[in-house]
Amino acid sequence: MHDLAAVHTLPAVLELKIPETARAWVDVDLDALVRNALAYGERVGVPLLPMVKANGYGLGAVAVARALEAVDPWGFGVVTAAEAIELRRAGIERPILICSPLLPDAVEYVRAANARPTIGDLDALRAWLAAGDYPFHLEIDTGMARNGFRHDDSAALAAVADLVAPAAGFEGAYTHFHSADGDEAATARQWQRLHEALAAIGTRPPLVHAANSAAGAYGKSYGGDLARPGIHLYGGETPGMVTEPVAAVRVRVVSVRAVRPGETVSYHGTWTAGAPTTVATLGVGYGDGVLRALSNCGQVELNGEVVPIVGRVTMDHLMVATGALPVRTGDIATVFGGRVSLDRQAGHAGTISYELLTALGARLPRRYQGGG
Repeated sequence: MHDLAAVHTLPAVLELKIPETARAWVDVDLDALVRNALAYGERVGVPLLPMVKANGYGLGAVAVARALEAVDPWGFGVVTAAEAIELRRAGIERPILICSPLLPDAVEYVRAANARPTIGDLDALRAWLAAGDYPFHLEIDTGMARNGFRHDDSAALAAVADLVAPAAGFEGAYTHFHSADGDEAATARQWQRLHEALAAIGTRPPLVHAANSAAGAYGKSYGGDLARPGIHLYGGETPGMVTEPVAAVRVRVVSVRAVRPGETVSYHGTWTAGAPTTVATLGVGYGDGVLRALSNCGQVELNGEVVPIVGRVTMDHLMVATGALPVRTGDIATVFGGRVSLDRQAGHAGTISYELLTALGARLPRRYQGGG
């Protein structure tokens, strides 16, 4: 039999709005995001092509793009046609560059999104040109060995030259720096290779670009005609530049217990209490994107103090040892974005800030401050 009480209360359930701060959430400071973009733009001195791929580095592509309208960007960078379509459906009208190689059978999707493709092989270039004279960007592989026409493939570049010479849609060309955050010699070498490849093609498009977040530290040296900031916008530390934090992951304490010496915590008992302590359970886990790699090595901020993550991070929870720190259920901890910074937590996990941000899952509401 159906539960008649449940049936009668269904409309009330459907109208119920659970507070965003009931369990765990992400606070996103859109004003800080804009200030990071403005500071970067002042350094490079050219229009920006902010990267909003991977759901705006995990913070919400639409909200991020709308906030970044304040810096008057040339356009936005994504990786898939679906990401471009999401921005179009949200009313974003600026140019969108898809920064992943076009596959010939995806031409119609890119056209439907009114996006610019990245083209890195002859088959894709022929397929795009056959569809009409629409804008596109070439990618040149200058040392990343990931995508694009090799800078030293003279036969391929000669074929490209023949195809793009009459193409009014040849709007841009770019490369991707692999070590701009620590090897300026390699960066300068890649920049030179890009220009040598364009010389071999024989046609310079209106937009030549290479600068990522890290290259912003070199000022105008590699600015070209556009610059493509990414992690710097979202609060990731960038050598040589000041970055404001943008995201903070907050979570409530859902359980508190005393743990005696010799008792273990979490799966497989990988942490053992050496002295009497209090263990607080936080309502967030790897199912929300808080990496399991933080087990027994990460830290969180709780009630003004930094406390260690103990035991294995589980799908829905993680535990912290709070010692004598007063703590009760409902208290709010900060996983990163407070006294434990994004990059510091990434270091604990043995990874980079990009992964921590883009791992944040759909169960975490994004709460936006500023940006309008």
